[in-house]
Amino acid sequence: MGVRGVAEEHWYLVQVKPNGYRLAERNLARQGFTCFQPLARATERRGAQFKSVSRPLFPGYLFVAFDPARAPWRKINSTAGVARLLSLGSVPREVPRGLVAELRARLDAGGHVVLSDSLDVGNRVEIQSGPFAGFLGEVARLAPEACAHLLVDLMGRRAQVTAKLAELRKS
Repeated sequence: MGVRGVAEEHWYLVQVKPNGYRLAERNLARQGFTCFQPLARATERRGAQFKSVSRPLFPGYLFVAFDPARAPWRKINSTAGVARLLSLGSVPREVPRGLVAELRARLDAGGHVVLSDSLDVGNRVEIQSGPFAGFLGEVARLAPEACAHLLVDLMGRRAQVTAKLAELRKS
């Protein structure tokens, strides 16, 4: 799931078939395409324990780099594991310039995209806006949708609420 020295190529999105990430990536790489699947850490409950797992940041999609003027991009749609190349009409739709570079710049040592520079599980935060504005909570887990699941004291009980990262401030 790495990226091999792509500097001037354009990035596009490929929708993959269910559970087809590895198959699509392997077959696209065999055809000479460079792929990138950003991963994020997530906390998952398994029985009574919480486990840290890797999940795709964009479930169902894979970034593919190629030059549309030179690469045989039409064969992407018939690649095993690929549902379709996202296009506008018959022309592939390029993702915004710099998006993949920004995602790659946020990779940690384990190859996971760091969603927030300042928050981590266990941090105490204050909710700045929304229905729970002014409440203090503890980050229980960070979600790939730029949200955090918080444990907040509501009327003497700990309740889990979800808030956008932009609405939170470390306390």
